[in-house]
Amino acid sequence: MAVDLLGGDNAPAVVVDGALRAVRTDPDLHLLLVGPTEVADGLIGALDPEQRARVTVRPVRTAVGMADHPTAARGESTVRAAVHAVRDGFADALVSAGSTGATVTAAALGLGRWTGVRRPALVATLPAVDGPVVLLDVGGTLEPGPATLARHAVLGAAYAAVAHAVAAPRVGLLSVGTEAGKGDRLRRSADPALAAVPLPCGARYIGLVEGYDVSLGSRADVVVTDGFTGNVLLKAIEGAYAMAGGPPASGGAPRAAALLGVAGTVVVCHGAARPDDVASGIALAAHLWRRGATDTVSTLLDAVPQDPAPDRNDTEVAP
Repeated sequence: MAVDLLGGDNAPAVVVDGALRAVRTDPDLHLLLVGPTEVADGLIGALDPEQRARVTVRPVRTAVGMADHPTAARGESTVRAAVHAVRDGFADALVSAGSTGATVTAAALGLGRWTGVRRPALVATLPAVDGPVVLLDVGGTLEPGPATLARHAVLGAAYAAVAHAVAAPRVGLLSVGTEAGKGDRLRRSADPALAAVPLPCGARYIGLVEGYDVSLGSRADVVVTDGFTGNVLLKAIEGAYAMAGGPPASGGAPRAAALLGVAGTVVVCHGAARPDDVASGIALAAHLWRRGATDTVSTLLDAVPQDPAPDRNDTEVAP
């Protein structure tokens, strides 16, 4: 796993701590630390000899700041170097808690996108009352059109089946009511688009769902929305868990999300990630790679016809 040592609000300290926890927990895990040598040396020095043998370093001193424009990822930086490590076969996956926009841009440009995916999606899995709920997008594409949401429904259904073994996933579109015609212009246009698109893995579209369905999980296994709304909802749920004294017994709130639509395994942690969040992100990346999730989801996507009329605001990532 390639780990961006300088990504995140509290990097490198929390990233180093999280990487330490990950390598100590998983005896089969090998890390490629991308960042300043002195930072990596501090981590390596805390490991025993067997663990040190599973850690290598790629020295890079420049980071993309959280307030920088995503296109800053085109220049030399830790996240770009981590992407190139995956592209060139030196790592199987990458994990970063840095700028989401920069990570998405670096991954799309460095790894390339899947056929039929112009806008990648970040997918998080929430521990709902009745089982896990896959929520996407949570920040990859802030302003999608109906065709993009329909494509993301395909991604979400395949991911739920492959990554979480959900049989015949139920897919819903997040709105302000469950009746047909509810919601803003995007939701009203996307509802028939999702109803018409073929879904893989025996999945079926159940129509509109509301915010509480994300926490309950009784109606939908996959909930599709735009990246702006999804990111706000995800953080609101995390805040509610904190107020309630913790998440459900079925699992913790996700502090990392998988990037779907690029040709590689990429996991993005929250910028405010704590050490255990970084460790969880590394574990998620390892889980997805070991299951061959990225390749399997991509193959399933290829079997689903693409909408011949993409959204008018669907633009390529700037070169």
